[in-house]
Amino acid sequence: MKLKDISINNLRRRKGKVFFLILGLTIGITTVISLISISRLMNEDIANKLDEYGANILVLPRSDDLSLSYGGMSIGGVSLDARTLNDSDIPKIREIEVRENINIVSPKFVGVVEIEGKKIPLMGVQFQEEGRLKKWWKIHGALPKNRDEALLGNEVAVRLFKSTNDHLTINGRKVRISGILEETGSQDDFLIYADLSFVQEALNKPKAVSLIEVSAYCNTCPIEEIVDQISKKLPHAKVTAIKQTLQTKMEALDHFKKFSIGISVIVLLIGALIVFTNMMASVNERKREIGIFRAIGFRKSHIMRIIFLEALIVGLIAGVTGYLLGLGISHFIGPMALGMKSVRWVIDPSLAIGAIFLSTLIGVLSSVYPALHASKMDPTEALRAL
Repeated sequence: MKLKDISINNLRRRKGKVFFLILGLTIGITTVISLISISRLMNEDIANKLDEYGANILVLPRSDDLSLSYGGMSIGGVSLDARTLNDSDIPKIREIEVRENINIVSPKFVGVVEIEGKKIPLMGVQFQEEGRLKKWWKIHGALPKNRDEALLGNEVAVRLFKSTNDHLTINGRKVRISGILEETGSQDDFLIYADLSFVQEALNKPKAVSLIEVSAYCNTCPIEEIVDQISKKLPHAKVTAIKQTLQTKMEALDHFKKFSIGISVIVLLIGALIVFTNMMASVNERKREIGIFRAIGFRKSHIMRIIFLEALIVGLIAGVTGYLLGLGISHFIGPMALGMKSVRWVIDPSLAIGAIFLSTLIGVLSSVYPALHASKMDPTEALRAL
């Protein structure tokens, strides 16, 4: 009889105890796979939400003249007639090699106009892109939809005593106030927003652009590569990653990873302890059997291999079962935890192999001491019991 047959027959003979042994290890692997899968879903969900929450790359004209603060950064080119960006630079950003990582491209042109004897900063934007970029905006009224409408920051509306549906005259051009921003506590409160082409014409700077804000997907975060490729496309521009935004994103994702790892380690230790306890109990129960094997000529290595084969079989079964259960549980709990309607089922071969390998590894390592203990048993104890 081969050693594997002895191991299989022993497992068959102890079906009840083997079931609980597999169950203990399966619970551990199921928990780990569930946490990893749910963590991935959470990471993707958070990353996607953070990626849509504001710009993380700023494209500025190359200039030594810094004349305006925007978004906590000093930007140049606003007060210069030359060395500005151009409308033709906007589509070039979406032509880079990793363009699939580009989410929003929002160009802006900034100037100062005099309205009712007061000097007010005027910013030209593409409202469709700006609305997607600044999801935190709360507007009394509506976002402008055409060239004849404008959006006022809260402080500007107070200074000019204007409200929704009132009219403004900007350099001889009349516009309707379609909406007023709720107070944001940022530079947005002090600006008048109007259509980009309208502002370019009103300030006699056709096609000029002061800066371009870019929101790039940062789940895999090739931010340096994106910055480098945009810089090559726009050699006359200074491309900067807003590191504070990126750092916040990566820290949020890192917290979830650390939490998942911590819980996984604890559960795996519990699973290993269950295997160790059960294998040790099995060895103690089989003293007479092991002693007989030793008495009829089985070597210590043979006894150890029998124990290890049993642990290996248990680990394989628990690994496959744990992976399938973990995948199923994560796809039921994940959407509920994240408020998602549905999640696409994805079979990850590397995760499946990892689960099986981890399960078998825990099973074998947890059986090392019981196997050594069994191999050192004195065959005379079995003979006395006969």
